[in-house]
Amino acid sequence: MHPALKQHIGDKLTLSPEHELLVTNCFKTRLTKRNEILVEKGSIARHLYFVVKGCLRVFLTDDDGNESTRFLIFEGRMGTAFPSFILKEPSVASIQSPEPSELLVLSYADRDLLLKEIPGFETMYRLGLELDYIASIQRIESLITMDSKARYNILMQTQPEIIKRLPNKIVADYLGISQETLSRLKSKK
Repeated sequence: MHPALKQHIGDKLTLSPEHELLVTNCFKTRLTKRNEILVEKGSIARHLYFVVKGCLRVFLTDDDGNESTRFLIFEGRMGTAFPSFILKEPSVASIQSPEPSELLVLSYADRDLLLKEIPGFETMYRLGLELDYIASIQRIESLITMDSKARYNILMQTQPEIIKRLPNKIVADYLGISQETLSRLKSKK
């Protein structure tokens, strides 16, 4: 099993050798290039991604080509375009690898197999989803109730890697501000 995945799971579960082999067989390694699209808008998200190295961006594109970043997934986290993945319907979102990344990819069927066969895996999975849901709600609330400076400061305190690693266009989009506003905020630090 990949050491990063072993640590991620091992922090929450103790796997038998048989279950460790099952996990190893279910997750497939995938390397991506910068800006590679893994899921295109309108296609079905058929995989859950564990980020070993790099980052994934889940984003929406309107009819004019404007992008809105919905979610960012960094090392040690899992994610996908969940509505499409769970409902097996065309995705309204796309998934992109903004930097070269190493991923472990899990199909829907293999996810179900792990949830069924490994004691505690379903609880671990649910708790991870709950934390991601809370983070999404908090982000939505910040977009509604805070000004750009407050959102930027919170991001600097809680997830500085977003600002350090990703292009200004993606950071500004994630914060719901213009690139010009982001540049002003960065220059004041």
